[in-house]
Amino acid sequence: MIKKIILSGAVISSLFSFAQEKITIMPAIGYGWRVAETASGLSKEEKDYVKGLKSGLHFEAAAYYNLNHIGIGAKFSSYSASSSGLFRGNSNNGMPVYFSLNTKDNITFIGPSVMFSNHAKPIKHKVSADISLGVISYTTKTGSVKGTGSTFGMELGAGYQYAITKNLMIGPKFTATAGTLSKMKYNGQTLSLGKDEKEGLTRVSLSAAAAFRF
Repeated sequence: MIKKIILSGAVISSLFSFAQEKITIMPAIGYGWRVAETASGLSKEEKDYVKGLKSGLHFEAAAYYNLNHIGIGAKFSSYSASSSGLFRGNSNNGMPVYFSLNTKDNITFIGPSVMFSNHAKPIKHKVSADISLGVISYTTKTGSVKGTGSTFGMELGAGYQYAITKNLMIGPKFTATAGTLSKMKYNGQTLSLGKDEKEGLTRVSLSAAAAFRF
């Protein structure tokens, strides 16, 4: 993955070496962890099932117009996770029965963003931080049951980049995304979630990031 980013950046940098570095494109890919507490009273099988949905793939991409050390633009991020499990229940006559479940979750964020960085300085070691406000959406599907919801969300990011060339930087990035759903729609029916039933979408992510300046 890192080699592909470096190669792509080298090609893009050579093509746009004449530019004035007014645009910064920042993609990142890594792993995310949801931090909302797991409901109490669950069986071991249920806890393991929920645990599978608490970590997954994180991807983000942002574009900024550079104004000295400040960038104004927009950001998108996505989190995907899935979990499968075998559960035991009872039939109408009291006999034990087993059934399998599979759930796929997706959380997306999109909104305007502001980035602060020292990318314009003629040094190899770069740092950046961004703050974004926008819409965070949640989709979950278990079998034929699909749930959706959206709310106001916020995303904060901080990273270190090493300058490979004048126009390409790579390095690790930490991201925190926050949002809570108080309403969900299941198969077209809207439900209000109680205080202890709200869906916490807050997560933290660690990624390999790149910054391309044109």
